[in-house]
Amino acid sequence: MEIVILKGVAQACQVAARLVESLVREKPDAVLGLATGSTPVRLYAEMIRAHCEAGLDFGRVRTFNLDEYAGLPRDHEQSYYRFMREKLFDHVNINPANTNIPNGLAQDIPAHCRAYEDAIRQAGGVDLQILGIGANGHIGFNEPTSSLVSRTRIKSLTRHTIEENARFFGGEDEVPRHVITMGVGTIMESRQIVMLAFGEKKARAVADMIEGPLTSYVPASILQMHPNTKVFLDEEAAMELKRSEYYKWVYENKPAWQKF
Repeated sequence: MEIVILKGVAQACQVAARLVESLVREKPDAVLGLATGSTPVRLYAEMIRAHCEAGLDFGRVRTFNLDEYAGLPRDHEQSYYRFMREKLFDHVNINPANTNIPNGLAQDIPAHCRAYEDAIRQAGGVDLQILGIGANGHIGFNEPTSSLVSRTRIKSLTRHTIEENARFFGGEDEVPRHVITMGVGTIMESRQIVMLAFGEKKARAVADMIEGPLTSYVPASILQMHPNTKVFLDEEAAMELKRSEYYKWVYENKPAWQKF
């Protein structure tokens, strides 16, 4: 796990976007795992900029989203299907047939989850997975105590996550209670992971993920076991790290061939 602490969100997303751009230029049919929520929005803006200003070609890129609310139609203003169209897909030349988002209205959810896993395998697996982290340490919608070898499945949201997401729905009563999410085991099979975390509210979860024990109480802590994870933080999200100065020193003194 490589920890990259930068001055602010804009700089962190610019550097993270360079990793995505480098992968897509090197492998035009790359498979990207995508996250939603406020955290990756600036990263997606950088990807759009790279497409519009530097000709980054998404024509053969394939994508798999982490999750979707169960029971929300795709045209709902808070569906992740709509989010991805508004924040990324409608602004680059990606083929809609190459985008995959769990169907929150699937009639047979277990069968749909198995099919989603099959589709990821048939695509050759995820080359680069973008992640955020919840304030309680969740990744995707794998809430605390989720199995660390779990696969795509339906999950119940915790009270904490419902409270966190209430601002998007106009109140807690409007937040769906269930979601379809890639499992922790599914995420861990990605060849490269880019984690983004910003703001003081994420500082405790970030410290637990990076410097705490590996535990299902903090699902993101499993990333300590991933061979190629880069964590991009602003100063506020890094404020509870005990070894932040060391992480900064390592990043600033990388050999030229390791820089990104």
